[in-house]
Parts: sequence; C-alpha cells; structure tokens
Amino acid sequence: MGNSPVDPRTSVRMRSVRQRDTGAELSLRSQLHRLGLRYRVDRRPLATVSRRADVVFRRARVAVFVDGCFWHGCASDQEPPRTNTRWWIAKIARNRARDRDTDVMLRHAGWKVIRVWEHEHAATAAKRIQRVMRSREVALA
Repeated sequence: MGNSPVDPRTSVRMRSVRQRDTGAELSLRSQLHRLGLRYRVDRRPLATVSRRADVVFRRARVAVFVDGCFWHGCASDQEPPRTNTRWWIAKIARNRARDRDTDVMLRHAGWKVIRVWEHEHAATAAKRIQRVMRSREVALA
C-alpha cells in the first residue's frame, strides 16, 4: 500500500483540505463564544502527546475534536471513495484507530473528550459542550 493516492487530481484536491479553521470548526467556535465559553484553539491537551485538539478548555480539562466525516469515517453519511478504495479504507481505519488511542490517553489523564462530527449542527454541539463544561466546573470547584 502506497503513501498516497496516485491520481494527481486527487492529490491536488487533498492538499487543499485545511487541517484547522475548517468551516465546521469556525461555526462551532462562534457558537461557543456566543455562549460565553472561552477556549484555546489547536492545542495539545497533554504536553507529552503530540496530538492536538481543535478546541481546548484547559481548566476544565475538556478537549473537543471536530471530526470531518470523510477523514474520520462517519457512518451516517459516508460512502467509500470510488478510486483507490482499499487505500482509502485503510487510511480512514488508521485515522479512527488514532482517534480511539487519543481518547484513551486523554481519559486516563483525567480529560473529558468530546467528538463533534462536521455534519452536526454547531449550535446543538455547542450546547452539548456547554453542559459538559458546567458539570466539569462544578466537579472541579
């Protein structure tokens, strides 16, 4: 299995995909700010782990990941790619395994992990995060 898909058009498209500040992230952050929540963006929750969360609430120890449906294998609205199918299925499986590993590491360190799919409504996801934040702040007080 190669390192990347061989179709040059696919390579060009994939290079243009943003790793941070995606539309879904910006919408969620806007809603969180509207609810009065303040956060850090694109930070490592644990200094010893190189993985970064999209939104971090350090004091409450909450890490939020906004997962793209394609890259993280959302089952609700995702069909497999039509070209290089085996490569993409393996790539997405590795991404999902890394996500699970990240969740386990953070939970063992006392963090609450919240995963938001890019197709989720930002206001609904922000309210879910707000509820978690309130419960964590009460527990930490």
